[in-house]
Amino acid sequence: MPVRYHNRRPVENCPYEFEASLPALAAWADFLVIACAGGAATRHLVSRQVIDALGPGGFLVNVSRGSVVDETALLEALRARRIAGAALDVFEDEPNVPPELFALDEVVLLPHVASATHETRQAMADSVLANLRSFFDSGRLLTPVA
Repeated sequence: MPVRYHNRRPVENCPYEFEASLPALAAWADFLVIACAGGAATRHLVSRQVIDALGPGGFLVNVSRGSVVDETALLEALRARRIAGAALDVFEDEPNVPPELFALDEVVLLPHVASATHETRQAMADSVLANLRSFFDSGRLLTPVA
């Protein structure tokens, strides 16, 4: 399966093709998978323009943060069948999920568990232990959060 990605800038030595704009990536993609940080800089990054660029054959998958997708625009596009469907692990106003989403057959909803694999949970545990060791040995964390 061909894979492309969008970022603020190309990632050095990335084996996948860089797409300079998110709407262009959405127009190219059959499945647009969103995996980015939340916050003010990415609020509604997946806008009406991006959703419409995905087109009637496209699927949106959001495993990042609910605020990244304009949920109102997504609902409108799903109702009008301007996109084929969506898989959502996160929601704009968690834990509240718009009731309209439950009524749509072309939507898969999950309760914020996309990272719940054995491998991911083991990596999380390993990271916690490594940070604790580092803190007690040197007073510094390996992965500090600002």
